[in-house]
Amino acid sequence: MEAGGIAAHGLLADGRSAALVDRAGSVNWWCPERFDAPSVFCRLLDVGGGHWWIRPTEHFEVHRDYLPDSLVLRTVFRTAHGEVALTDGLLLEHGSRGHAIGCRSPGILVRSVQGLSGTVPMELSYCPRFEYGRRTAYLVWRDGELTATSGPTTLALAAPMPLTVSGAEATARFTVGAGQRETFVLAYRPTFHEPAAQPVDGSDALDDTVAGWRSLAAHHDYQGRYPELVRRTALVLQGLTYGPSGAVVAAATTSLPEELGGDRNYDYRYAWLRDFSLTLRALWVAACPTEANRLFGWVASAVGRIGDEPVPIMFGVEGERDLTERRIETLRGYADSSPVWVGNEAWRQHQLDVSGEVLDAAWRLRDYLDPMRPEVRDLLRSLAEQTVRRWREPDAGMWEARDAARHYVSSKVGCWTALDRAVRFGDRLGDPGDLARWTATRDEIRETVLREGWNADVGAYTGAFGSDQLDASVLLMPIAGFLPATDKRMRATIRLVEERLSRGGLVRRWAGDPAAFTLCSFWLVQCLVLAGERERAAAMFENVVSVANDLGLLAEQVDPHTGEQLGNFPQAFSHIGLISAAWELTTAASDGAAQTGGGS
Repeated sequence: MEAGGIAAHGLLADGRSAALVDRAGSVNWWCPERFDAPSVFCRLLDVGGGHWWIRPTEHFEVHRDYLPDSLVLRTVFRTAHGEVALTDGLLLEHGSRGHAIGCRSPGILVRSVQGLSGTVPMELSYCPRFEYGRRTAYLVWRDGELTATSGPTTLALAAPMPLTVSGAEATARFTVGAGQRETFVLAYRPTFHEPAAQPVDGSDALDDTVAGWRSLAAHHDYQGRYPELVRRTALVLQGLTYGPSGAVVAAATTSLPEELGGDRNYDYRYAWLRDFSLTLRALWVAACPTEANRLFGWVASAVGRIGDEPVPIMFGVEGERDLTERRIETLRGYADSSPVWVGNEAWRQHQLDVSGEVLDAAWRLRDYLDPMRPEVRDLLRSLAEQTVRRWREPDAGMWEARDAARHYVSSKVGCWTALDRAVRFGDRLGDPGDLARWTATRDEIRETVLREGWNADVGAYTGAFGSDQLDASVLLMPIAGFLPATDKRMRATIRLVEERLSRGGLVRRWAGDPAAFTLCSFWLVQCLVLAGERERAAAMFENVVSVANDLGLLAEQVDPHTGEQLGNFPQAFSHIGLISAAWELTTAASDGAAQTGGGS
């Protein structure tokens, strides 16, 4: 990997998958079929995992940014002999606009090289590796294209100049003068199920894709603080959305480590109900909630009818339930951090807070769920009913502990949230008997948490009943409305979390966490706002967002000592937290004045 590591990468997305491109013009990650499909480039996880780079042959400096209101990336290389721009994008379906983008994307990566000044010598190396590096295909010139087929996957590269093929790598050297443009088009297709794609005019197609992204961004009429940050972050969340179903993946990658050399490396290319619900809430703030009924319909379809079994917590992007974990032995892992996993065993876990996240998102988006589809109403009712039956059980918690089940405070608060929002829905969800039962159980949960979650010796609400360990997840208590941040015990808890788990506002989840968890850092900002410390909260917010890379992208975690980003990238949780904290700062500054986005 080039210097800069995880944070050196920019995100490309098309509503079906994502690609990551580093500052040196190398595509180091792409799973073209869909987010959780096998890769064709995964140099991110092993130097031999496949790549495609285009860059100057001589020393260069880099400036890059997205074309405004899009996820099309423009990288400018400055050399001693001139400047050249590399524009990269995953194509949207031609002509698609607004919320229709990403539903039928063609699986095409376009890279356009344009001379800006002087004459710049360039080099290209194209080295696909299929199925996480397991397969090496033959590269064959066929009908004017360089074709690589490996089992079910075919890639066809159209290039404006001859490429030299040596084994499994194709290379080229060429020069680009001022005003000259060279465009490369790489098309994916399933080998046995779809005809070869029609030729694409890469430059025109990129322009159309930019127009598609901008048509979606036009729906994001956010009027709060940090508008550029929020607008960019909302597009990142859209980029992590699988268009055909509306599922939101937790991140674009698998197995990027929480700690270099460590083994906490998980596959996040799936849709967690918690992440999905929090994303809906974030997009509600960003004033783009209009697809609420369709997206809740996807949740109802994925979950199915709820009986006595625990509510599933996560799915594949089209609602698949079985996400059994398996190790990829062919990849060494990012910075030799192994193992590399495909699948995630958390799909088997019981996490009680999920019902609260879904019902809270539904409550915030209630005006957009009217009239409520029958299957959505049944889903929300069933989540409330299961909460009544199961809230006393231990679970794996939102950090997905893989050892013993515990009575996590955040899980119980999630149960309280589920029933509190169900009660607020009133007769839209339940009859008088339902509402009385939900109310009684909600109040019982609250009393239990206040009694069992407080540790007098520590002087704080701790992570689990009977525990003496602080956990940043308790910061959700005031955010969910369970307790005001100004409550004496809650204020003491916030203070201890900041003192013992935070460094400059970068908050670890627990004392032994190897790095700060970016979402928790934004939770601390929200709690300080709710406690009335607005100026300090704003300063902390700006310190936290400063760890984002030059494109505003955030990984799951950050080393609080070095600022290095760690974990899967970009992470939906982190970007959700940014939007939520920016909105909390907005509503505090406005003293309750009406704003676009937000509500109660």
